[in-house]
Amino acid sequence: MNDDITLPAIVPTGNIESYISAAYRMPMLSAAEEHELAVRLRDNNDLEAARQLIMSHLRFVIKIARGYSGYGLPLPDLIQEGTVGLMKAVRRFDPDMGVRLVSFAVHWIKAEIHEFVLRNWRIVKVATTKAQRKLFFNLRSSKKRLGWFTREEVEDVAQELGVEPETVLQMEARLSNHDLAFDSSPGSDDDSTPGSPVSYLPDLRMEPSAQLERLDTEEKEKAQLYHALEGLDERSRDILQARWLSERKSTLHELADRYGVSAERIRQIEKAAMKKLKLQLAA
Repeated sequence: MNDDITLPAIVPTGNIESYISAAYRMPMLSAAEEHELAVRLRDNNDLEAARQLIMSHLRFVIKIARGYSGYGLPLPDLIQEGTVGLMKAVRRFDPDMGVRLVSFAVHWIKAEIHEFVLRNWRIVKVATTKAQRKLFFNLRSSKKRLGWFTREEVEDVAQELGVEPETVLQMEARLSNHDLAFDSSPGSDDDSTPGSPVSYLPDLRMEPSAQLERLDTEEKEKAQLYHALEGLDERSRDILQARWLSERKSTLHELADRYGVSAERIRQIEKAAMKKLKLQLAA
């Protein structure tokens, strides 16, 4: 069974409150029913059994997703990501482990929601390492007061979560910052809004040393190209120049008429010449 099990729509209107209401009306499974369905899925790849397992556990996905509402992301998106995690858990669930599906699935549901929150909470990803991810979801709950951490609090949190104090300070600074548009939004009053980066960041493209470096690079690349072209036979060189370097690009059929061969043969020569040219440029 693959991860993307197709589920029937339990709510035709698409309203999130109606969806939640319908999910909570789905009957819960007894331990025996759950075990039977899980065995059918494992042994017979029974997708109907998988559907019943998933539908009966949607209420748990909703409950977990609501716990992440403080990150300012839409609840329907959180529920959707949590449902993906539930589907992955169902695919991997072993009924002989002696635990209920909900206990096994919690990790998968939270993992998918965590990934979604980290991808979408800010434009720039704020947590990439394992320590940063742990801090992202625990730092706010570890604060005992509003405002910045004291050094003692930093040490306590670092010891509690098993990370370096510097990592705690870095994450606190990241969580305290906000996304800033590069340029002002249309119609905004420049006097009443903070300066956007476009107002004070220098444009270094026209700086003399940058222009000189760019021109030098272009000249060097052009010299390398023409030196590599000299290593080709005359026909291959002429075809590449006509196809790519001339102001008016020749078609395969025009070159085929010039050389008295088929257009397919011209394409083969062009492909072989391009391959040889790339090898010489990479040398």
